[in-house]
Amino acid sequence: MWSLALSTLRFRRSAFLAGFVAVLLGAAIITACGALMETGIRLDVPPKRLAAATVVVGGDQVYTLPKADPADEEEDLQWGTLPERVRLDAGLAGTVAKVPGVAAAIPDLSFPALLVGYAGPVSGHPWASAELAPYGLREGAAPAAEGDVVLDAETARRSGKKTGDQIEITVRGVIGTYRVTGIATAPAAGDGSAAGPEPAVFFGAADAERLSGLAGKADAIGVIAAPGVGAEELRARIDAALRGKNTVTLIGDDRGLAEFPAALTSSENLIVLAAVFGAMGIMVAMFVVASTLGLSVQQRQREMALLRAIGTTPGQVRRMVIGEAMAVSTLATLAGIVPGFLLGGWLFDRLVAAGVVPEVVVFRQGLLPVLVGAGVSLLTAFTAALVTARRAAATKPTEALAESALQPYRRPGPGRWIPAVICFVGGLSLAGVTVFIMSGPLTSSTAGPAVLVWALGLALLAPALTKALTELLGRPLLSLSGTPGYLALLNARARTTRMSAAVLPVMLATGMATANLYMQTTQVSATERAYTESLRADAVVTSATGGLAPGLLAKVRELPEVGQGGATELVTSTGYVEKPHDGWQREEGWPIQGVTAEGVARTIALTPSEGSFGDLRGKTVALEADHARAIGGGVGIGDTVTVRLGDRSAVDLKVVALFETRTGSEKFLVPADLLAPHTTAGLAPQILVRAADGVGADALMAALGRLAEGQEGVVVADRDALTATHAEQQRTQAWVNYLLVGMVLAYTAISMVNTQVMATARRRREFGLQRLTGSTRAQVMRMMALEAGLVAGIGILLGTVASLISLVPFSIAVDDTPFPSGPVWIYLAVVAFATLLTVAATLAPTWLATRSRPAEAAAAAE
Repeated sequence: MWSLALSTLRFRRSAFLAGFVAVLLGAAIITACGALMETGIRLDVPPKRLAAATVVVGGDQVYTLPKADPADEEEDLQWGTLPERVRLDAGLAGTVAKVPGVAAAIPDLSFPALLVGYAGPVSGHPWASAELAPYGLREGAAPAAEGDVVLDAETARRSGKKTGDQIEITVRGVIGTYRVTGIATAPAAGDGSAAGPEPAVFFGAADAERLSGLAGKADAIGVIAAPGVGAEELRARIDAALRGKNTVTLIGDDRGLAEFPAALTSSENLIVLAAVFGAMGIMVAMFVVASTLGLSVQQRQREMALLRAIGTTPGQVRRMVIGEAMAVSTLATLAGIVPGFLLGGWLFDRLVAAGVVPEVVVFRQGLLPVLVGAGVSLLTAFTAALVTARRAAATKPTEALAESALQPYRRPGPGRWIPAVICFVGGLSLAGVTVFIMSGPLTSSTAGPAVLVWALGLALLAPALTKALTELLGRPLLSLSGTPGYLALLNARARTTRMSAAVLPVMLATGMATANLYMQTTQVSATERAYTESLRADAVVTSATGGLAPGLLAKVRELPEVGQGGATELVTSTGYVEKPHDGWQREEGWPIQGVTAEGVARTIALTPSEGSFGDLRGKTVALEADHARAIGGGVGIGDTVTVRLGDRSAVDLKVVALFETRTGSEKFLVPADLLAPHTTAGLAPQILVRAADGVGADALMAALGRLAEGQEGVVVADRDALTATHAEQQRTQAWVNYLLVGMVLAYTAISMVNTQVMATARRRREFGLQRLTGSTRAQVMRMMALEAGLVAGIGILLGTVASLISLVPFSIAVDDTPFPSGPVWIYLAVVAFATLLTVAATLAPTWLATRSRPAEAAAAAE
C-alpha cells in the first residue's frame, strides 16, 4: 500500500499541493518558535566592558519564592527574576583574589552620567575596572587626584574634549567640573557582540564611590585567570569559595549578564512567547492539515469505494492514506526549515526593535529547534492523517459506493459528541478560572486557549452545525437571490460533509482573530484607564540619568504654583512577600510604588479604607485590602510583613493603611526614601506635581520649567505626556502580541484559501453538467459566490461563538464588564476579510474551471 500511496500522488496534484502548503507553513512557524525558545533558554549575552575577564562574579538575580510550608518537599518551587541590580559586597574581591589560579579580582561599579556637550548618557566607572574591557591609555595619565577623569576615545571626540580640558559632568542630579587627564582606547568589537562597550567616563576610586553612592558595593567582580588556568576550572574554585553568598559565577557569553542583568527577564519573555504561540501554531496546524486531508479524502470517495469493493481491507486503506500524507508532509517539513530559519530571525529582530528583548541578546538557532520543529510537524501531520484515515477505512464497500455519489449526511456519533462535550466543558472551566482565580498579566494565559478548545469542540460537530446553519441561513438566501441561491442551497444540502471542511478554516481564522485582537484592546484600555484614574498629578519632573537630585523635591514644594502637599516622589520596583505566606503571590512579584507621605493624597487617586497614607514614613507599607486578607490568613493595621525588595534586601514593614483598587492593579505603597536606595538608580526617577488651587496647568508648567533650567538631564512634562508615555508602553507590548498572533492568523488565512481552492477546483465536471442543462457561466459564478457567502457566514458565526468564550470572561476579569473594549470596526474588518477571502478563493478556481467547453468539462474526470 505504500507504493500505491506514492503512485497516487502523481494524479492528485491539487491535493498534493494543498497538503504541502499547509504542512510547510506549519513547519516554518513551529521552527521559528523553536528558535525563539532556544534563544531564550541559552540567553547568550556577550560581554563588552568585561570582555577581558575570564570569569565574572555577579549578584544572583534569581529569587526562590517561599513555600506555604517550608518542610513540604512535594510543594513545587517557584522562581522570580529580581528587577533591580543585586550588588555585591566589594570585600568579596579579596576573597576571590585568594582563590588559587586567580591573577586579579577587580570590582566594578557602573552609574549613569551626563556630559555637557555630549548627546546621550554615558556610564561612569572607577578607573581600576578599565582593565576588564580592556581599555588602554592612548594619551595622558590615569586619574590620580579628586576631580580627574579619563574619557574613552569616541566620547572625547564627540564631546570635543582633549587632555587637560575641563568638563562638566552630571551624576545623581548634581553637576560637577572635572579635568580630563587622559583618553582611553576602547577595544574593537569582534567578540560576537553587536558593538564595543558603551560610552564611558572613568573616575578615581574615591570619586567613583562618592558619586555612585555605593561605597563598599560592587556591581560585579571581574576575574583575570593566571596563565594555564581554564575558565571552567576557575569557576568551580570560585563557586566553592563563595558558597552561600548569593552570587553567580559566569563564564563565556554568560558573562554579559553581569553587565546587563535586565536581559534575564527577556529569557522568560522569549520562552513564554515561543511556548504560547508555538502551541497555538501546532493546534492551528492540526486543524488545517486535518481539514485539508479530510477534504482530499472526501473528494476521493469513489476511489476508496472501488478499492474496498475489490477486496482492499480497512487497514490497507488506512495505511495508504497515512502513507500519502506522510510522504507529502516529509517533503513539506524539509522545505519548511529554511523559511523557518528566516522567520525566526525576522521575529527576533522585531522583538528587539519593540524593546521586548535587549539588543545585547544574541539570536541563536541551532540544530535542536530544527529537529524538534520537524518532529512536531511530522507528528502533527501524522495525527491529522490518522484521524482522516480512520473515517476513510471504516466505511463498508457498498456504503462507500453510495456515498461517493450522494454523500448522505450522517449524524455525529459518540466518537464526536463525547470529545466535543469534553472540549466545551474544558472551555467553560478555563472561563471560570479566568474570572474567579486569574488576575493581572496571567489572565490571558487561561482566557487565550479557551477559543482553541471551543473551536475544537465546534469542529468535531461541524457537519451537524453546518447542516443546521445551512437551513437557518438558507431561507434569507433564497428570498434574496432567486435561482442561483436555490442552486447554491441545494449544493450545500447535498455536500454538508465537504462544506463543513471548508467552514473550519473560516471559523478558526474568525475566532482567533476576534478573540486575540479584542483581548489586546481590552487589556490596553483597562490598563490605560486604571493608570489615568489613579493619577491626579498635573505634571511630572523626570531625569534622563535615571535619578533626580535628592533636594529637588523640596525646591518643587517651595514653588507657590504647587502649594502644600502638591508633590511626591515616585519610585517603582517589584517585591515579594516572605512572611506571612502570600497565597496570591506569583513569579513576577508585586508592583511597589515608593511615594512621599505629604504628597501622595493629592497626586495619586487612591483613598485609604483604613489607616492613613500620611503615616507612610520609615519602614511602613500600605496594602490593597483584598490582598491583605490573602496574606497569612489576613493582615491589618499594625501588623508586620516581611518583603523581599528588588535588590534582594529583606525589610520588615508595618502596615499603616489599606486601600481599594481595580482587580489586576494590586500594588504596595511604601515611602520613597525607603524604596529608592534598593533600586538600580538609587534615586527617585520622577516627581509628580499637582497645581495649587486656582493655578492653571500652564502656569505650573512654566514655574517647573524655570526650576529645571540649568539642571542637566531634568525634564518637565504635563499630564498628557505622562499618560501618553504609559499608553505607548502598553501599545508596544500589545504590538508584539499582534505580530505573533498575526503570524498564526496569516497561516490560517492562507490555509483557508488553500482549502477553498481545492474544494472548488474539483467541481469542474459538475459545472460542465450544469451548463449543459442550461445554466450560463455567469449563473454558475453567481451560484458559487452565494455558496462561498454561505460558507463564510457559517464560519464567521461559529468563530464568533468560539471567541466569546475567551472574551467575556477576560473582560470581566480585567475590566469588570462582560463587554470587551475596542472599536467595532475591528470585528467588521475581520468579517469582511474572512468573507472576501472565502469568496475570492472560490470564484478564482470557478472561473478557471468554467473556461473550457461544457461538454469537455462534463466528460472530465473528477
